[in-house]
Amino acid sequence: MEVEGKGGEAGTTTTATRRFALPVDAENKSTTFRLFSVAKPHMRAFHLSWFQFFCCFVSTFAAPPLLPIIRENLNLTATDIGNAGIASVSGSVFARIVMGTACDLFGPRLASAALTLSTAPAVYFTAGIKSPIGFIMVRFFAGFSLATFVSTQFWMSSMFSGPVVGSANGIAAGWGNLGGGATQLIMPIVFSLIRRMGATKFTAWRIAFFIPGLFQTLSAFAVLLFGQDLPDGDYWAMHKSGEREKDDVGKVISNGISNYRGWITALAYGYCFGVELTIDNIIAEYFFDRFHLNLQTAGIIAASFGLANFFARPGGGIFSDLMARRFGMRGRLWAWWIVQTLGGVLCAFLGQIHSLTWSIVVMLIFSVFVQAACGLTFGVVPFISRRSLGVISGMTGAGGNVGAVLTQLIFFKGSTYSRETGITLMGIMSIACSLPICFIYFPQWGGMFCGPSSKKVTEEDYYLAEWSSKEKAKNLHLASQKFAETSVSERGRASTHPQT
Repeated sequence: MEVEGKGGEAGTTTTATRRFALPVDAENKSTTFRLFSVAKPHMRAFHLSWFQFFCCFVSTFAAPPLLPIIRENLNLTATDIGNAGIASVSGSVFARIVMGTACDLFGPRLASAALTLSTAPAVYFTAGIKSPIGFIMVRFFAGFSLATFVSTQFWMSSMFSGPVVGSANGIAAGWGNLGGGATQLIMPIVFSLIRRMGATKFTAWRIAFFIPGLFQTLSAFAVLLFGQDLPDGDYWAMHKSGEREKDDVGKVISNGISNYRGWITALAYGYCFGVELTIDNIIAEYFFDRFHLNLQTAGIIAASFGLANFFARPGGGIFSDLMARRFGMRGRLWAWWIVQTLGGVLCAFLGQIHSLTWSIVVMLIFSVFVQAACGLTFGVVPFISRRSLGVISGMTGAGGNVGAVLTQLIFFKGSTYSRETGITLMGIMSIACSLPICFIYFPQWGGMFCGPSSKKVTEEDYYLAEWSSKEKAKNLHLASQKFAETSVSERGRASTHPQT
């Protein structure tokens, strides 16, 4: 069944009526999320985005499950390993910020594919490194690919309407993050298969890196060939036809960085996704060293943390949407704060456990909460700014990497703290950094402790404030106006809004 939609974003050109396989809103964003559909453009964009992000995640964290072999081959010290872990997540701090702006200006398809292709060589070059500095450098450049997370969230927010955007963002990012767990299983298995073919262990780990590099490359070409930026078409074609005006990059950036809500989401995300990245880097080695396990057993345990992304982060996004239907934006904020705080408590507790069995149990429960908190974060992000969605997404995503870098620098570099003490302190930081969520306030919807503004601010007032009167005269604000109309759902059924 096809559904008619009215094409067009900002600009003065009116486009012809388009047909879509899924029901759409005024912006031609899908109002439903059908997981097993590959309908173009909405669900096809979903499947392409999560798979590309998954491949990049596998590549970035392909080294940790093989560290016991790599450190022996390259004579890596604890400091070298710590620096490499920091390097793997620090490179994408800047890349995520740039990616957000690139998505706003050029579209998520070209931006993400360009980054994925440009970082794939670093994965291939891992096979040829001969020194600790080489190991650190390839992990640094491969880590840039994690910025595809921003394009994934931007793409989903461009394709799916408010009532289901949390679910779309959560599942796409969750299935992409699944790569962090999958690589803990994939790399030891690939390593073992290559060993059985007759390669020495110091040769086998090098050959193994060609597998994630190949899949990362193929995912980029799939996005280029089969993806579409927006429901109405690709950015370049819409710019060329005049259907979509090019925005002012300076105003897009300034509007994004001047919105304090984006800084709070960046801080809070730093200690949910940042915690997840840190665990991805340390957990296999932690179980290998502390409980004297073999490589494959430690890898399986470590993989179980990342594999929880299959349902945990999507569950966070779905939970955010469910709370919004009943309690509006205030429900999204409360759910986010509660889940992230509980995740911090469990993380702190994990570091104090001396039993292998209970460590695994608590780690699994902790993984569900910390990953669900990531999904809940991006249930809120799409509503902070319509005009600067990419910038806000980039700021928040970069916050996750900054949190990971700082955490590993402070708690896991060298021998200042034991691994278990570092995990406990990381949990305490997560609890503390979730508190600013209480200060996020939308005048049209309210915040955790306050209702909507008594000044009767509407969704249209909030989103159109991002545009000047001259820009409105050129009809550049029309996309924001349409978004304002559909975001009325964030009032929730249980709230009393000044406009009603």
